[in-house]
Amino acid sequence: MMQERLQKILARAGIASRRKAEELIRQGRVKVNGEVVRQLGIKVDPNHSRIEVDGRLVKMPNEFVYIALHKPRGYVTTRKDQHVPYERTVMSLLPPEYQHLHYVGRLDRDSEGLLLLTNDGELTHLVTHPRHHLEKRYIVTVNGVVTDEHLYRLSRGVTLDDHRKHRARVRILSRQRNATTLEMVIHEGRKRQIRRMLQVVGLKVCRLVRIAVGPIKLGDLPAGKFRHLTKREVEALKRAATMIARVDKTDS
Repeated sequence: MMQERLQKILARAGIASRRKAEELIRQGRVKVNGEVVRQLGIKVDPNHSRIEVDGRLVKMPNEFVYIALHKPRGYVTTRKDQHVPYERTVMSLLPPEYQHLHYVGRLDRDSEGLLLLTNDGELTHLVTHPRHHLEKRYIVTVNGVVTDEHLYRLSRGVTLDDHRKHRARVRILSRQRNATTLEMVIHEGRKRQIRRMLQVVGLKVCRLVRIAVGPIKLGDLPAGKFRHLTKREVEALKRAATMIARVDKTDS
């Protein structure tokens, strides 16, 4: 009999990330064998226990699906939102058999590029947890001229409204008459982080495209289209996130 922590089972089942699963447990929305569970850390055998979330039976997936989607500008990263027509959500770009997938990190409405989707909750946890510091790479076009002072401040870190410093690795790709195109690499990916960082140093984003998450690259995938990750890509993604987490733990 193999027992696992309840929040880990919920994550593996694709119900939510591990952190979100912990919230569901605290809120009393999870039952095991008919009993509400609020205690974090409880261990359960998923093969011999009836687990429910909001009254719905939790089923472990027979197989995991991993998808890379090129999110176009103007689409919202959400499964369902009463304020957003389904046709303008990223889920509308996927066929019916993939509507159960959840996104691994978000892109805001005005941003474009690589969005990963899966039913593998453990992978979602590895990629999105701040502790793992997986690189996210972007091509960003801003209004005006970017100076050495801008680059210095971004690399040293700027303070956002969470009162923490956030850093980025930045290099100039090209300069136009009234705009500059940058490559930016961050390790967190908080809500509108790049836009807010650039705003702090006085730069306004015209276009933002995510081109890579760890070893997974957008490549020449057309906007609005998706592809399946290869087995090698999935293994590389897990290995990258796990390796970074181990290094951080050793350094601390």
